[in-house]
Amino acid sequence: MRSRLGHIVGLIAALLLSVQAVLAAPQTVYFRSADGRTALTGYLFQPSKPGPWPAIVMLHGRGGPYSSNDNEDCSFVGAGTVSPCNANTLSKRHAMWGAYWSARGYLALLPDSFGPRGKAHGFGRFTHGDPDRADVNEISVRPLDAEGALAYLRGRSDVVAGQIYLQGWSNGGSTALNVMIRQGRQAGYRGALVFYPGCGQSALLASTILTTAPIAMFMGADDEEVSPALCQRVADRSRQAGSPIDVTLYPGATHDFDEPSSRRQATPGNQAAMNDALVKVASWLDRWKN
Repeated sequence: MRSRLGHIVGLIAALLLSVQAVLAAPQTVYFRSADGRTALTGYLFQPSKPGPWPAIVMLHGRGGPYSSNDNEDCSFVGAGTVSPCNANTLSKRHAMWGAYWSARGYLALLPDSFGPRGKAHGFGRFTHGDPDRADVNEISVRPLDAEGALAYLRGRSDVVAGQIYLQGWSNGGSTALNVMIRQGRQAGYRGALVFYPGCGQSALLASTILTTAPIAMFMGADDEEVSPALCQRVADRSRQAGSPIDVTLYPGATHDFDEPSSRRQATPGNQAAMNDALVKVASWLDRWKN
């Protein structure tokens, strides 16, 4: 029964992706990072039913928010030329998740932390030590972008201010954990969904997360880019300190297991992990609302 449900959810995800492809692109919005100086670009996926809506902020990984087919051209746009990195060229994963949340009645906001800082092309695998990433790092820069997104959404009349959640992937997942560390026990994001983050000392502000807001982490046991064991230890210490953190570890799943491309989903562990995660994330948010 469970495998059948996972298959059905996978079909729904594929349908959402195809629907997203024929619908109008998400709305492009602009707001300030909490650093007080950076004007950010964001992509807004709106539900079809009337608001006000709960909301979720989606934090992209080190590859940036755009399709890899367009990334290489992002930094080579001449004067008067429209950039190929825009609402029409988001990656399949971000388009899928934006459609997923809007179909469930959430306003989804995907901020671009890289483009406004001249890094729209993103970064390749295993580039964590690249000095070019310093001014878009997940410790002192990107958490302020997430806090700026929270302030922006709280200022909208069509958003339920007390029901704003966070979701992040990889570098964006580490950013989400740092946001929760900064938030601590104060009111802010209602909860965080964190996909395969880096949890090493160079990625997190603290090795123990102290927060009253719940966190759900999703990791692949065969992740080739980050260490699930490190994240498990962070989660264990944080739970012992009283923080509500749940961890799901998927056997046979790799980094980017929820990337809906045929190449990534050819790994059976990834397909099973994505199908299960699509069920669990909605149930977590339903639980956190109450």
